[in-house]
Amino acid sequence: MARAVPMVKTEPSLRARAMGLLARREHSREELKRKLSVHAVDGDDLEALLDELVKRGWLSDVRFAEQSIRAKARRFGPLKLAQQLRGRGVDEESIAAGFRSAAADGASSLEAVWRSRFRAPPADEREMARHARFLQGRGFPLDEILRFLRGI
Repeated sequence: MARAVPMVKTEPSLRARAMGLLARREHSREELKRKLSVHAVDGDDLEALLDELVKRGWLSDVRFAEQSIRAKARRFGPLKLAQQLRGRGVDEESIAAGFRSAAADGASSLEAVWRSRFRAPPADEREMARHARFLQGRGFPLDEILRFLRGI
C-alpha cells in the first residue's frame, strides 16, 4: 500500500494576491500597496508590481475614484466623496478625473439627499440650521445648501 505524501500548500505570490484583490473590486494604488505589503518578503519588489499593474491598465486610481463616486453619490456630496478618496490615497488629479468620468451618474443631488431625511421645508431659522447641518455632514458646500434651502 502506497503511503500518502502530505501536500504542502504554498503561499500565493504577491502578483496572484493582487490579481485576486483586483478581481473582487477596484482598489486605489495606496490601498492595494497597504494590503500587499503585509505579505511581501525581502525579495519582492512591490512598487515594480504596482507599476506593472498600472501599465497594463489593471490598477487605476481614476477608475477607483469614478467607481466610488458612482456608488456613493446618492448619499453623499462632492466634498465628502473627495475626502473619502483622499483617505484612501487617491491624489487630487485622479479625484477630479473621477468626478469628470462619473459625470451625470455620479452627480450628487442635494435635493435627493435632503428628501431622504426631510419631508417639508424648514419652518424657522432653527429648523433651517438643522437641515443645513445635516447636508453639510453629507458633504455639500454651505453656499449651495443655503441657496437650496431658501429656494424651497
